[in-house]
Amino acid sequence: MATYAIGDVQGCYPELQRLLEKLRFDPAADRLWFCGDLINRGGRSLDTLRLIHELRESSVVTLGNHDLSLLAIAERKPDAQARVNPELREVLFAEDAPVLFDWLRSQKLLHHDETLGWTMIHAGLAPIWTLKQAQRCALEVERELSSPRRGRLLKNLFGNRPAAWNNRLQGIERLRATINTLTRMRYCDVNGRIDFEGKGTPGTQKPGMYPWFEVPGMRRRDTRIVCGHWSALGRFAGLGVHAIDTGCVWGGKLTALRLDGEEPQYITVDAEPHRKRPPGGGD
Repeated sequence: MATYAIGDVQGCYPELQRLLEKLRFDPAADRLWFCGDLINRGGRSLDTLRLIHELRESSVVTLGNHDLSLLAIAERKPDAQARVNPELREVLFAEDAPVLFDWLRSQKLLHHDETLGWTMIHAGLAPIWTLKQAQRCALEVERELSSPRRGRLLKNLFGNRPAAWNNRLQGIERLRATINTLTRMRYCDVNGRIDFEGKGTPGTQKPGMYPWFEVPGMRRRDTRIVCGHWSALGRFAGLGVHAIDTGCVWGGKLTALRLDGEEPQYITVDAEPHRKRPPGGGD
């Protein structure tokens, strides 16, 4: 039995198929952890969602910012949905869209396995969060997303404020701060204030900003963390963090990280030849 975490797929369906073949993945025995951003930009988001949904009994998913954006769009009226890009329209108007959205809304923002000693998120953690605090905050959002009240949250999902988590936040602002931290964070200051524009490699950030896992004085967490979201960072291992968004959708690789061995093991496949980063990049 093996457990593999897989970085941002972003609709790169052929690469996901090739990666599962390379892993010799057995759904009866093995487990998959998906770090979020399952969809958008890769061209085959609907096929990707259908495949991961089929594997749901042997998979764990943490939602990324692209996944949450799709759920927000799904709450809009059909004429507004029709204005999004063709790849997302294919998902929104698919015959099985209601089933896929019900499943997607029930997924996690943070997954922790005590036995393996690993925690999975999409992006980052607030410097002041312990693991237990992060779990509580994630659970608040997960409950809201899977409840009949989800429309209120998804209609107010977008926004850069509040830019930092604090324990006094309430209501939508509290939920949005949690979502921004877990699904959008790359750089922040010592108070956890996120730089939403900073997407480059460490060393290119604004003064006073740190990669979220290098913030001075951050809380200690007795767990190894696997995450995605940061394609410019690429594969990174240090400070208890393993980042595995290796930019498949931009012509890089799709990466799996085996979590159940004594030492983490990386398995990769190359992106399809036509993929490349557009001028101006992307997230």
